[in-house]
Amino acid sequence: MTAAVPPDLEHEIDDIARRHGLSRDSVLAMWVAVRNGGGTMAQFSVPELGGSGQWMRGGMTMVGDMFDHALKARVDALCTELAGLPATGAAAAPQQWWPAGLGTPSSTGGQNDTRYAVFPATRRLAVQSGGVTRVFDTGEHRIGGVQQQQGGPAATLTFTSQLGTFGISALREIGTAETAGSPAPAAENPAPDDSSAIIAAIEKLAGLHERGILTDAEFAAKKAELLGRL
Repeated sequence: MTAAVPPDLEHEIDDIARRHGLSRDSVLAMWVAVRNGGGTMAQFSVPELGGSGQWMRGGMTMVGDMFDHALKARVDALCTELAGLPATGAAAAPQQWWPAGLGTPSSTGGQNDTRYAVFPATRRLAVQSGGVTRVFDTGEHRIGGVQQQQGGPAATLTFTSQLGTFGISALREIGTAETAGSPAPAAENPAPDDSSAIIAAIEKLAGLHERGILTDAEFAAKKAELLGRL
């Protein structure tokens, strides 16, 4: 069963299929996957593209044969073009369920009642399962891929970064929000009137900056934010 294409995209889908040397059904399946990923990621299973795989904008592309770099490049080029089609990202723009302080995610996704959002700028990962949102510190991981067993709970989520593949149990949990959008507490966000804790937090940030974990811009922004609370 193929998905219906908006009339204004019919010509674009046909043209992309012709230029990429793929069947219309394969391109349509990929468009649906990119649309479901909000225009930033896609989980797909298309025989013409090696079966199951995953694409993330500006991140890692995974296909059935991990050494088939030509196929990876082909999938990346196709998904990037599909993401640029009118309404592809907007049609599936995810409703915000994560704590507002995390910023804007680079990618989101999920199945059933489990979903995730990746925040590389703040080095955070938010996972919601069973109505509870949990926030994790991703540390030095630069997440480029996400996998989840079909219909599985949060524990079945696995992530891929430059350091390898890992599950959420490998990350440090820093907060829980009982309802979507509630701010999750974090150790580096002390109460506004706790001057000693703020100074300690700045010293901790300075150490992370010296070790290269925080960039100059990240350190300066967080330091300014904490100093504003004194």
